[in-house]
Amino acid sequence: MRGRALEALERSFRGHEPGLLGARHCYAVLCPLVERPDGLHLIFEVRAAQLSQGGEVCFPGGRMEPGETPEDCALRETQEELSIPRAEIRLLGTPDFIANQAGFLLRPVLGLVSQAGFAALRPSPAEVAEVFTAPLAFFRETPPEPWAYELLPSVPEDFPYGPVGIPRDYRWSRGRVEVPVWYWQGHAVWGMTARMTRDIVSRLPE
Repeated sequence: MRGRALEALERSFRGHEPGLLGARHCYAVLCPLVERPDGLHLIFEVRAAQLSQGGEVCFPGGRMEPGETPEDCALRETQEELSIPRAEIRLLGTPDFIANQAGFLLRPVLGLVSQAGFAALRPSPAEVAEVFTAPLAFFRETPPEPWAYELLPSVPEDFPYGPVGIPRDYRWSRGRVEVPVWYWQGHAVWGMTARMTRDIVSRLPE
């Protein structure tokens, strides 16, 4: 038993790519840049009303399929949602990911959309209500509104404090989630989309 268990563990972890422990799903989004007359812009979507979080501003993306890389998922979803061909997007890198408190991992991918790709942009009505761009300079020069909310523990009354060896007044860990908000021409860029945007613009030269 001992030898078989050791072999099984070694097979399982050899070459294993670490992820978020307990994550139910992994998602990827493209953070698409495009050159405009006044400089680099980010391309944003407004989610179709019939979708969950309908009306919210987001980047194109979705759930990663088995065996799919974040880059493949981001390109596939962008083509499905905006009709921008993969060949018209130059991948620039992978910004920091977000481990969401709801139990999923969000993997952003940064890419530059060519002028031909931008001209080919056709939003899918089933998923996208609107598309707009906003200049990187705006996000760099305009601080977001710094909202946040607390994550508070809610422990069952019958939790086995005695068997696990802790007192009933044990100080459970708490959390805090930042919710930055920008307003651009009638649109609110907020939450995880704003956090990814903030990470991107933080790397721009002064």
